[in-house]
Amino acid sequence: MPSKQVTVAVTGLNNIDSPGPGIPVIRGLLDSKDYDVRIIGLSYDALEPGIYMHELVDKSYQIPLPSAGQNSIMERLRYINSVENIDVIIPNFDAELYNFIKMAPALEKELGIKSFLPTMEQFEERHKSNLPEFGKKYDINVPKSKMIFSTAEIASLTKDFTYPLVVKGKFYDASVAYSPEQAAQYFNKISAKWGLPIIIQQFTYGTEVNVTALGDGKGNTIGAVPMRKQVITDKGKAWAGITLEDEELLRITRKLIGNSKWRGPCELEMIKTNDGEYFLIEINPRTPAWVYLAVGAGQNHPEALLKLALGGKVKPFEHYDIGKMFIRYSYDMICDLKEFETISTLGEL
Repeated sequence: MPSKQVTVAVTGLNNIDSPGPGIPVIRGLLDSKDYDVRIIGLSYDALEPGIYMHELVDKSYQIPLPSAGQNSIMERLRYINSVENIDVIIPNFDAELYNFIKMAPALEKELGIKSFLPTMEQFEERHKSNLPEFGKKYDINVPKSKMIFSTAEIASLTKDFTYPLVVKGKFYDASVAYSPEQAAQYFNKISAKWGLPIIIQQFTYGTEVNVTALGDGKGNTIGAVPMRKQVITDKGKAWAGITLEDEELLRITRKLIGNSKWRGPCELEMIKTNDGEYFLIEINPRTPAWVYLAVGAGQNHPEALLKLALGGKVKPFEHYDIGKMFIRYSYDMICDLKEFETISTLGEL
């Protein structure tokens, strides 16, 4: 039976067709054999489904958007902590990580809230715009890429790229363009949502394979589970996936975590070409939304992350089950309007 009681605050409760990692992380935490976990949900929108999943989330609070700045977020967390006495915070969105990495020392020193996040250097150097330099530094194949700041630059892309190419936002979203007209369309759509710059990346033919992994900050890989997407939505998100036996992919992951001394969770998005080469197309500095597949395959990364945040020693996972699948599904929750009104007006539920 779990003995140690801990209160963990988790963001990323938008469990929609482009799901955040919050709910899968929470499920992993609640599966812990060592901790009795109380979950505090942190939301940005009153319609994030996780707010209303009372069987998973004990209490929810709205917090300011990342653009509000660290002072506003810190002030809100002071209030929430005064009520809940939070032990650990697990942020799950790329866009909020800059603030949380910067605030981490103050959160622990002033409020006693611990976390286990990448360093600012690690966070910055793996940005999509820095990926070619990242690949050179850590000896990993990366497709050619370039930052652009206006649609006027699209006409000259054929000097360095061939179509199709991938148009990416600095935080999220990616679309494959087969013509300059499509590239301009995706540029406008993505930049309107996520701002500039836009990243152009050479399209790499092959099979997409992903790895969810956890590093201890000292060069050790605590856990790593590779997956191939079986069903992909129109937003490019996995709706079904299966764990793989791929020792080369795991070797690349361990090498990257070892050389970079990666701290915390990450997701490697790779393309395996037909001739067996691997190209890193993205590294996400947080837990992916499909992390519960790793839990189901025998590696509870959220629990291990919690232990690391609390300063415990974590033995690396040695095995995972191959051929385990996840399949997402949509589910209509019936909620009371009073709950929506409460979180909208009072900022907590």
